[in-house]
Amino acid sequence: MKLRQWQAECIDLALARYRSGNSHFLALATPGAGKTLMASELADQLLKNNLVDLVVCFSPSTIVAMDFSESLHLRTQERFDGLIGAKGRSLTYQNLQHLDTSFWHLFERYRVFVIFDEVHHCAGSNIDNANAWGEKIILNIQEKALFTLALTGTPWRSDLAPIVLSNYMHSSNKISCDYIYGLSEAISADVCRIPQIIAIDNNNISVVGIEETKTFDSFSSLLSQSITPYQDIIENEVVIKYVISSAHKKLSRIRLINPDAAGLVVASSVKHANQISQLMKVSLNEASIVVTYKEKCPADIIQTFKAAKSKWIISVGMISEGTNIPRLQVCCHLSNIKTEMHFRQILGRILRITGSKNQEAVFYMPAEPKLLEYAYRVKQDVPFEADVVKFEKIEYEVQGQALDKKLNSVTFDTTRSVTPKIGIDYIFDQLECMDDVIKQSNYSNKNEIFEEHFLTHSYEQTINIYGRFKQESIALGLSELGE
Repeated sequence: MKLRQWQAECIDLALARYRSGNSHFLALATPGAGKTLMASELADQLLKNNLVDLVVCFSPSTIVAMDFSESLHLRTQERFDGLIGAKGRSLTYQNLQHLDTSFWHLFERYRVFVIFDEVHHCAGSNIDNANAWGEKIILNIQEKALFTLALTGTPWRSDLAPIVLSNYMHSSNKISCDYIYGLSEAISADVCRIPQIIAIDNNNISVVGIEETKTFDSFSSLLSQSITPYQDIIENEVVIKYVISSAHKKLSRIRLINPDAAGLVVASSVKHANQISQLMKVSLNEASIVVTYKEKCPADIIQTFKAAKSKWIISVGMISEGTNIPRLQVCCHLSNIKTEMHFRQILGRILRITGSKNQEAVFYMPAEPKLLEYAYRVKQDVPFEADVVKFEKIEYEVQGQALDKKLNSVTFDTTRSVTPKIGIDYIFDQLECMDDVIKQSNYSNKNEIFEEHFLTHSYEQTINIYGRFKQESIALGLSELGE
C-alpha cells in the first residue's frame, strides 16, 4: 500500500530524529488521517534496518489494540501475539498495571520500540503529577525504550495535566509536536472528508412545572436557565426521533451510491442506547446494533459490523478514538459528554476517506452552546469556504393529525418524579463514556470555566479496578520473548 505524503514525511522525520540521538517522537495527526498505518510502516523500517528488536504498542481500547496488531502484522509480516518468535505485542493502557518484572526486563535485554496511540491518556511530566498509566511509562519505559512514537489526534487532556513524554512551549504552554498534520491539510490532500455538521434546534419549547409553564425559543436559552439539564434534551423522545429520522434519510440517500455506508449513534448510557434502538425500530422500522460494556464480546460485535452491510450501530463509549470503521459516514451525537476532545474524536469516526464515490460526512447534534462552539472551530479548520455548520428546526407529524399538519413543539415535564441515577449500572455507563474527557478545556484557554462530571475524581482510581468498559484484558504473553 502506497503511503500518503504526510505519512512518508512523518516517517522520514522520525527516523532522522532517532538517528540524531533523540529517543522520543510525538506526532499530531487529525482523527482519520491514518496514524496506525504510519506507525506500522515506521516499525517495519526499524525492524528491517535492524535498528530495533521488538515493537510494543499501547492503545486506549481492546478494539484499537486489535487493529494495531493486525496493521503491524500486515506491514511487517511478523507476529505480534507476544509468544515465542513474535516481534512484539499490541496491548491496552490498562494492561500497564498488570505487567510484571519479566516484561520490563525486556527493555534491558532488547532494543524496544514503543508506540503510544492517543498518548494524551497518559499524564505526567514526573512521578508527582502522573496518573496511573503515566507513572508506569515514566518508571519503566521513558528512559529504557530505545525509541518511542507518541500519537495523538487531540493534543490536550481534559484535566489540563501534562501529557507524558511531551514537551511544552513556555510562551503558550501548548504541547510541542515533532510533526503536525491537521484537518485542513488532510482535507486539502483528500485524506479526510469535509464534515457537514447539522445542529438541531427548536423555537417552540415548553417546560411544564408544578406552578407554571415556561417557554423558550432555542435549546441555548433553555439551558441558560438551568431548569432543564442537557441530559433531558438528549433523552427527549421528540428530539431523538427527529435526529435519527433526519440522519436515517441522509444515510439512505448516501447508500444509493455507497451501498455499504453506515451510521453511528453515540448514546449516553446503556438505557439511553436501548431507548434509541427501540425508537429506531418503531418509528423507522430499522434494526440497529447496540454495543456497550454489557455485551459479552463488544470488540467482536464492532469487528463484525465493520465488515458487514448493516446500517446502524449505537454505541456507549465503545466506538470512539482510534476505532477504524471507514464505512461510517453519518453520526448522531447524543452523548451527555460535551467536551472538545470527545467531540473531535467522535467526528473523526466519519472522516476517513474511502474508495467509494460518495464521500459525504454528516454529523447531527443538538444545538447546545458548547457543541456549537466546537463545530465553528472545526469550520475554521476547513481550508476553504464551505457551509460546514447548518441548522435544522424540529418539525414532525403526529398520528391522527391531517397529513399536512406539522408540529414543532418540544415539551419537558418537570413535574414527574425522577429516580436518582446512583446505581452501579449508572456508574458503569458513565465510566464507559468518560475516556479521559472529564473536565475538557480548549487547551489554548485555561481560564475558561468547564462543566465537571461528578465522577471526575474517582475515574482514574476505579478504571483500573473495573477495567475500561468491563472488557477482558488482552492476555499477556510478551514476557515469553525474554525466556
